[in-house]
Amino acid sequence: MKKIIDLIAEELAEAFEKAGYDKAYAKVTLSNRPDLCEYQCNGAMAGAKSYRKAPIMIAEDVVALLKDSRCLSEVSTVKPGFINMKLKEEYVAEYLNQMEASEDLGLEKTKNPEMIIVDYGGPNVAKPLHVGHLRSAIIGESVKRISRKMGHKVLGDIHLGDWGYQMGLIITELKERKPELPYFDDAFEGECPSEAPFTIGELEEIYPTASAKAKEDEAYRENALHATYLLQNGHKGYTAIWNHIMNVSVSDLKKNYANLNVDFDLWKGESDAQAYIPDMIERLKQDGYAHVDQGALVIDVQEETDTKEIPPCMIQKSDGASLYGTTDLATLVQREEDFHPDRVIYVVDKRQELHFVQVFRAAKKTGIVSEKTNLKFLGFGTMNGKDGKPFKTREGGVMRLENLIAEINEEMYRKIDENRTVEEAEAKETARIVGMAAIKYGDLSNQASKDYVFDVDRFTSFEGNTGPYILYTIVRIKSILNKYQAAGHSLEGLPVAGAQSESEKALMLEAVKYNEVMENAFEELAPHKICAYIYDLANAFNRFYHETKILAEEDETKQKSYIALLKVTKEVLESCIDVLGFEAPERM
Repeated sequence: MKKIIDLIAEELAEAFEKAGYDKAYAKVTLSNRPDLCEYQCNGAMAGAKSYRKAPIMIAEDVVALLKDSRCLSEVSTVKPGFINMKLKEEYVAEYLNQMEASEDLGLEKTKNPEMIIVDYGGPNVAKPLHVGHLRSAIIGESVKRISRKMGHKVLGDIHLGDWGYQMGLIITELKERKPELPYFDDAFEGECPSEAPFTIGELEEIYPTASAKAKEDEAYRENALHATYLLQNGHKGYTAIWNHIMNVSVSDLKKNYANLNVDFDLWKGESDAQAYIPDMIERLKQDGYAHVDQGALVIDVQEETDTKEIPPCMIQKSDGASLYGTTDLATLVQREEDFHPDRVIYVVDKRQELHFVQVFRAAKKTGIVSEKTNLKFLGFGTMNGKDGKPFKTREGGVMRLENLIAEINEEMYRKIDENRTVEEAEAKETARIVGMAAIKYGDLSNQASKDYVFDVDRFTSFEGNTGPYILYTIVRIKSILNKYQAAGHSLEGLPVAGAQSESEKALMLEAVKYNEVMENAFEELAPHKICAYIYDLANAFNRFYHETKILAEEDETKQKSYIALLKVTKEVLESCIDVLGFEAPERM
């Protein structure tokens, strides 16, 4: 289905052309004065210079041809040349009926599907997920879902930090604690044990212990660096330990991400890119892209138009070691080989922007990706506590993600339990579902690039611009529809008719924006636009609900129209929260 704003623009373009003006001026926007009109066109002002005519005269010429409009009930001109419009209620109702009858509510999907990779997650193995991992997971998951909704082929990649010095640290600490293990016996020729010599809990304790030791003990640090070198050069025992680390860590990560309703199509890591590095570096040297600068191998990425210095992209240290830039470029080599992506979106802390400017420029300059490949940096801000500083535990440490989720769920359960009318098990499951909405909506309702305050009290409130308020609205609609069915009526084949009140038309006008909002959220990679939309839609519904006797309405035709409008409103809200990564319970 075409977007309703495009259908209005088509009719306006016809009028502009008939009046002797270029139809390009018939751009329609939502009114910024909803008290005066619903849509507006400012094209007469833009055309005044070309036609050497007062804008109001152009506007009046166009409006004169819209008296028998298919979709507009009112069209007027306002000086200096605005065209103000209101839609026919029957036209809006018919559009809603078409949405209801169409797949995906008539969403106009892309005509040119792209292969998109969304790179989000980025945790280091052997470490627990903490609140710092929250934003990449939540934003990345939503961007992936929105992109799929618009008809693109999308792969989400976790891009694990699973290679390098941290592995050497774990191996070194394990060797100190359990030197008798066969992994450390160079003469051992049998099969290494299939069971890991540590649990996830032990592994999460080993790494910080080893890291602290290395900072104080130079010999220990040298041992860890050597262990890293041996691992990266195929040491049999150390490779077996690395496999244990991966199996134990990835299993735990999958469980924790599942608790966030986040999943990845690809569980690739920095280790997967290692095989591509030697050939890549050799080619970059041979083709003259990489050169030695102060002992390091670099690619110059400064451009003539730059107003500030962009340092070279370093791809090899003087000791031959790789860096993040090396791994990121090699990962693009791998992605190009395996998937030929049209677009790669990186959902990363905004403080890493310079690094990605260097990597993107190096990738394009050297032909690792083509000029047409869209490499997009979606940088996000910091999640802060009420003190305005990065979110911490009460003791001042970095909070584990599972503890944050548990804290939100407990607060939601406490609120639900105050008025509980269901069994405890259902109340706890509802608290989990609503808690997820509180966390995700609390994050996604902010523009990704901005820092925001994670306020548990505000996010878990059932009033205001929150996830629980959105879910409460959906549950309220479900309750009305269930009662209507319980009275012996069917929800099938009910048409929305013309609005009977101002609040009903306002709700209809919000619901028909769905197609446009979803497309705009994809184009701008902006989940917060969907949040703003469903908040407006929920407010419009609740106003209509409080002003209208829906189930007590005696006029059967009116009541059917009300129910049909509620049904499509619920479906729009559910479609939107699905791409935001959460769901609504049956009862609250």
